[in-house]
Amino acid sequence: MADPEAAERETMAAERDQQRLGPVLRRRDQVRAGTTDQRLLDSEGPSEWVHTDPWRVMRIQSEFVEGFGALAELGPAISVFGSARTPRDSPEYEAGVGLGRALVEAGFSVITGGGPGAMEAANKGANEAGGTSVGLGIELPFEQGMNEYVNLGVDFRYFFVRKTCFVKYARGFVVLPGGLGTLDELFEALTLVQTRKVTRFPIVLFGTEYWSGLVDWLRGTLIDQGKASLRDLDLFHLSDDVDEAVALVTKEVGPGGHSR
Repeated sequence: MADPEAAERETMAAERDQQRLGPVLRRRDQVRAGTTDQRLLDSEGPSEWVHTDPWRVMRIQSEFVEGFGALAELGPAISVFGSARTPRDSPEYEAGVGLGRALVEAGFSVITGGGPGAMEAANKGANEAGGTSVGLGIELPFEQGMNEYVNLGVDFRYFFVRKTCFVKYARGFVVLPGGLGTLDELFEALTLVQTRKVTRFPIVLFGTEYWSGLVDWLRGTLIDQGKASLRDLDLFHLSDDVDEAVALVTKEVGPGGHSR
């Protein structure tokens, strides 16, 4: 006949060897001392917990909440990408100012990365035209901070949260000459449109001379070697004219329309 006390001792030993923390099950050497409430309410103890992955998830969630909350009532907008290194006395900067102004006059808000250079130019044009000039900044060791022409700004820790906001609240993209960050944003957008993760919206590469080498490589290498389709070249337009670029990026999704 089984010993009830022995069975109870075995059950208690098994419970000591496993631990449930919400949906997480820990057993044997993965069991942690104490309880979740105890660790929350203890006034003293190590602070390493703020650098753990579960805590980072909360930070990521908070960035989405803050970003979505700030931009939810923005209305129709166009994202403008470009280099932070564009000089203020350059034709590219002047084009950025013209694009920002023309987009506002067409009924759109302007979203940029909030930094200097081409981003500042587009924000300046939007601000001077009396429109909503948005900056989505990013925490970087060498970033100069939000430019003075932003009138609605959100700073992010994480690139992927920031890029989600660029896509979610834009009805089209204008891409001025830029570096690796600009290319990252461009190809993220092209990939999302190509794979139909978002409903198609127009992408305009501004500056034919600057972008022609990239387009030639796409056609002569990616497409020729079967890594992309010829129709993928239809995912974007090239332009050197501000009015044409604004027409191309807004014609499919007017201020009252929807891109997604």
